[in-house]
Formats: sequence, C-alpha cells, structure tokens
Amino acid sequence: MNFLAHLHLADVSQTSLAANLAGDFAKGNIERFPKHLQQGLWLHRQIDKLTDTHELTKELHEKFPKSLTRAAPIIVDICFDHMLAKYWEEYHHLSLSEFATHAYNQIDACEQLPEQLQSMAPKMRQENWLVAYQSRKGLNQTLASVAQRVSKPEIFKGAQDCVKKLDIEIEIAFRTFYPQLMAYSRLWTRNTPPEYL
Repeated sequence: MNFLAHLHLADVSQTSLAANLAGDFAKGNIERFPKHLQQGLWLHRQIDKLTDTHELTKELHEKFPKSLTRAAPIIVDICFDHMLAKYWEEYHHLSLSEFATHAYNQIDACEQLPEQLQSMAPKMRQENWLVAYQSRKGLNQTLASVAQRVSKPEIFKGAQDCVKKLDIEIEIAFRTFYPQLMAYSRLWTRNTPPEYL
C-alpha cells in the first residue's frame, strides 16, 4: 500500500495517521522510535507484509511483463492508492479533499517524525498528493516521480502503458483485497503487542 491507503487504514483502525505514514521512512527496530509512533509503525509493517504475500497481489504482480518484475510491487501499491482515491466515497464518509486536509494537519502536528517525512510533508500538502491520486494524470505523475527517486529508474520503463492495459485486473484485485485489509487492520490494532502501546 502507498501513502493514501496507509492513512485511510490508520483512520479505519483509529490509530495515528502520522505514525502509520511514518512506516515508509522508519527503518530498523521499532523500539528505537518514540513511543507515540510505535503502534503505527507496527501496523504499517503488518499491512505491508500481508500486501506483499497475499495471493491476490502476487497473482497481479505476475501479470506484469518481465521487464517490470522488480517494479511491479511498487507500481501495484501506487495503483491501489489510485483505486482508493477513484472510489473514495465508497470507503469514507468525508470527501477525499476533506480527508486529505485532515491527514496533512495530523502529519504537521505530530512530533519526532522521521526526517525524510518531515521534509517531504510541506510538498505533499502544497501539491496535494492525496487528491492527485484520483486522476489518471495524477497516477502517471506519481509513477514518474517514484521512478526518478529509485537508484535504477529504468526498472519503471513502460509502467504507465502497462498499468493502462491492466486497469481491469488491478481494479478487481483492489476491490477484492482492500476490504480484507480494512478488516485485518482493525484486528491487528486490537492485538498490537503491549510493548508498542
């Protein structure tokens, strides 16, 4: 899952939005991070682990051409955010724009976030990344932006065309898998190891 899904799943599970998002930037042992971030970091890792190993997502990864094998898991995460944004009103009572503002405010208000997230947060709000996911143009811009940030951008070559061709398969996988992930997020939150609370 990418940024929007992690924030939404934090909201669904009534845990810290900022801490869940911080999971993308917090490496190593959870214990070395501030206490108020630990449950969110742990939940983020459970979400990523299930997403990477679930049969539905693995089958979807296999539909990508060999040239995109390495990038496929990242591309799918971004596409799932696009699907969540596209059908947002089915998953949340607030509009996507209202939820995005709420999320940006939560990130800004949270102390001791990983440095990379702190420096990225103003740009995220300024360019309204969460709402941008809603359009095909926003999806393509995100794919291009992520490609520029990895050490080997060529692993994303042809990603936009491939995503367009696999649009129906991606939507089916998302609609089948995401409700399960929402349920798991609530369950994991109730069963968070006590040392992370």
